[in-house]
This record gives sequence, structure tokens and C-alpha cells, in this order.
Amino acid sequence: MSRIAPLEPPYEPEIQEQFDRIMRGAPPLMLFRMVASNARAWEKFRAGSLLDRGPLTLREREIVIDRTCALTRCEYEWGVHVATFAKAAQLTEPQIRAIVLDGAQAPCWSPPEQALIATVDALHLRATLNDDEFDTLSAHYDDAKIFEIILLCGFYRTVSYLANGLDLPLEENAARFPK
Repeated sequence: MSRIAPLEPPYEPEIQEQFDRIMRGAPPLMLFRMVASNARAWEKFRAGSLLDRGPLTLREREIVIDRTCALTRCEYEWGVHVATFAKAAQLTEPQIRAIVLDGAQAPCWSPPEQALIATVDALHLRATLNDDEFDTLSAHYDDAKIFEIILLCGFYRTVSYLANGLDLPLEENAARFPK
């Protein structure tokens, strides 16, 4: 169990509707139930969420999220995303391993994907990009995508803080970090 008790069913109709919209009818994740146990936190979490379709492709989005979660050692969120989106994002087993165990120079990544991973790494380590890193990123991605990349890194670092700090138990059907 997590360090803060999650919301338990039956949920208020408004919360159930929000869960249904996010989860498309599947049972809500522990993360959502935990955050929803605090009305203010749930409102802010949903307002800052990047769960909608943005300018990145699903593959680009998942590379950014998965790498952010790997760097923060958030197996909970990484595992949910890999189990839910890796196949649709066409991430191969070697890429799933590399996103956790290797850096941007792993041979399984294309140059634009290497730029994505290097950006996530730089933001994780220094909370900024130097001119060369930004130039490399902008050679592959337009301004709208760059904003989204940076926002995703920050949002999923926050998600990682929540999941790690509250010691959320891993979801039953989620992937596990490679050894």
C-alpha cells in the first residue's frame, strides 16, 4: 500500500466520470486513486496533465516519458507506460532495455531519437539545455514539439516524485525494469 491512502470505490460520480475518461473504462491506476484522494491535488494534477494528444508522435512522447521515468528510477510509471503504449509506439525490446540501461548513443536509436534522449538526460541532470543541445534538438523538432518535450519531462518528473515518494505498489500488469 502507498504511504497515503488512495481513494476507494465507490467513487463520487464526478470522480468516476473523470476516471472513466482517463482510463477509458478500465479500473483507475493506483496513482490516479492516490492523487484523487486530495481534491486540490487532483484538480491541479488534471489541469497540468499532458494526457491529451499533443504535437509529438506517440513514439516520441513515449521515448520522452519512458526515459524520464527511467532516470528518476520510477518503475511504477515506467512500467505502466511500457505495458500500455510500447507496442503501439513500436518500441522494440532492445529499445525498451536501452531506454533504461543505455544513453542516447545506443545504436537502436535514430538521430532524432538520440536528440530526444540526450535532451531528457540534460534536463534531468541540469534542468537546462546548452546551446549545442538545443541546436541538436531543434534540427529535428519544431518549437511546438520542443515545448512539449520540456513539459513532458517536467510533468513526468513530478509524477515520478509522487509515485516514488509515496511508495506506490507496482501495478499488477505493468512492465518491470530490465536487469
